[in-house]
Amino acid sequence: MGKPQKVAALLGERQKIEKEIEEIQKSCQHPTKSIKNVRERLDSQTTVVRYVCDECSLIIGIPNNDELQNYLKQ
Repeated sequence: MGKPQKVAALLGERQKIEKEIEEIQKSCQHPTKSIKNVRERLDSQTTVVRYVCDECSLIIGIPNNDELQNYLKQ
């Protein structure tokens, strides 16, 4: 298998995995959440502080200033 075919196969797998993750996140009830550092965008090295579901890792909110300060003190 040449490089172009290998890349195409890997991109196809990634698309399937991303779709499966999306389906899991859509069906999740987000019972618990934590404040975490996450990447701002997939193509970015910049991180932001967000609420993230502990079950499915979906970003579900932005902490308020008090919550953010408490998180940063830890």
